[in-house]
Amino acid sequence: MRARIAAAAAAAGRDPHAIRLIGVSKLQPVAAISEALDAGLEDVGENFVQEALQKMEALPDRTATWHFIGTLQSNKARHVAGHFDWVHSVDRLKVARRLSDQCRDRTRPLNVCIQVRLGDEPTKAGVLEEDLGALATAVSTLPGLSLRGLMCVPPPETDPQRQRAWFRRLRELRDELATQGLSLDTLSMGMSADLEAAVAEGATHLRIGTALFGARL
Repeated sequence: MRARIAAAAAAAGRDPHAIRLIGVSKLQPVAAISEALDAGLEDVGENFVQEALQKMEALPDRTATWHFIGTLQSNKARHVAGHFDWVHSVDRLKVARRLSDQCRDRTRPLNVCIQVRLGDEPTKAGVLEEDLGALATAVSTLPGLSLRGLMCVPPPETDPQRQRAWFRRLRELRDELATQGLSLDTLSMGMSADLEAAVAEGATHLRIGTALFGARL
């Protein structure tokens, strides 16, 4: 997987070290995560809070950066703020405020990304493009949170150019926020089937599950 990312970065004229590999371990056993950490994985992504907490408890002596990438409910904010290093899926001010309230005891700010819904897929989470600016401005002022960037789960595409178009749009939205005074350094985009397109358009964090761990159990 590192070689695949390096090849994608070389094709895009980018430094592969500027791209972080998040191993998405949803529904994978603890042994698989442990094996990946032994092989050099540094970042672990989880979609479900309770499952993630059980895995963290089973890996108390393993060093990893934990990313929450699933839909976040307000009543889970305390657990997320207390155990994760990153949240990629903030899409409502209510959730962001709840996270902020739960960050009082953290020694470092919680890194957050705003999830943007690209395409006409109402079943997917994410803030609409037209509401992104207001949400980003509000989140950037909340104590205990560090707004780092944007995340997306675009409509599935098989054509690389169509894949790139969605990722390009997220990058453009990030750049538009910069004109409003919000300097963001993170684009969380790209999964097993489209990571090359994401890297070509500036992805900084790739969320890889199947290509790394195999099929979910």
